[in-house]
Amino acid sequence: MTATWEQQAIQTLRSDMHRTSDTHLYRLDLPCYPDIDVYLKDESTHPTGSLKHRLARSLFLHALCSGRIHEGMPIIEASSGSTAVSEAYFARLLQLPFYAVITQTTSPSKIQLIESLGGHCHFVAHASEVYAAAQNLADEMNGHYMDQFTYAEQATDWRGNNNIAQSIFEQMQLERHPVPTALVMSPGTGGTSATLGRYIRYYGLDTDMVVVDPEYSVFYEGFQQNNPHIIGEKGSRIEGIGRPRMEASFLSGVIDRMIKVPDVASVAAMLWLSERLGRKVGASTGTNVWGVLQVAQEMAAAGQAGSIVTLICDGGERYQDTYYSPEWVSQNIGDIAPAQAQIREWTGL
Repeated sequence: MTATWEQQAIQTLRSDMHRTSDTHLYRLDLPCYPDIDVYLKDESTHPTGSLKHRLARSLFLHALCSGRIHEGMPIIEASSGSTAVSEAYFARLLQLPFYAVITQTTSPSKIQLIESLGGHCHFVAHASEVYAAAQNLADEMNGHYMDQFTYAEQATDWRGNNNIAQSIFEQMQLERHPVPTALVMSPGTGGTSATLGRYIRYYGLDTDMVVVDPEYSVFYEGFQQNNPHIIGEKGSRIEGIGRPRMEASFLSGVIDRMIKVPDVASVAAMLWLSERLGRKVGASTGTNVWGVLQVAQEMAAAGQAGSIVTLICDGGERYQDTYYSPEWVSQNIGDIAPAQAQIREWTGL
């Protein structure tokens, strides 16, 4: 019996996953907190350079196994850029045309990456416009709108099956505090926090799911107000995370706590961590690290020992013209000096 195109496509994605090694879990040295261990899971080492590589593969497999993608069908996605880069990679792997609907403010490096992988970019003025524009494009082309914001949490098997939660807890098994006191994550689609939060509950782990949300994202307000219909006026300035509406894939019920992180704090923490590591990370990682430092400071003040795990979401190379440009930061984000002073106060570094 000859395999169908769909069967071959699924096998291609499974083979790609089988060739992929796990990402490293680094321990961050913080002498100021001797009883607290901080870990960074480095998702920047995926072939497409970010955490969204896992999501893109899962979305393609979910759509294929649901009978929504067929040979030659155009794939359309609404994205802040990172997911589009990863989806362009998998679309090329399956020889499918790919179109990313992104905002005009998306970093030039991400646009170049999408196009270098054979993808095409369709630009909109505001983040709130990407959804309708992507659906319209899919209708016009008779294509499939991948819709990460709806399907992110559905596409990942939160009980295990090689997901990021299983990887983190397995990698922590031999550490001083093997069960983390907290996982600190920023929501892009909401899928990562949903997967981690469900995994924690499924296995009965004594770990808090702490979600950090950037300025101009509505997840924090929606969580605090228990309002799934809240709409923001602006799009997030921290690429890869934060949304102007409460996405279907964001599950507030699996979250123990949320922290609102100013954009100046995200950039300050990004630069601080990059200096510690000796290499550049993205601003969304800065959002994570600001949350980690806040939680660590609170634990230390309470005399609590334990461990905290977060992610390096992506590398900083794709943000050379934005977050790593002092002039751009001054004009678009603001004065980061007070946030840098706060980090020095927390860490002594």
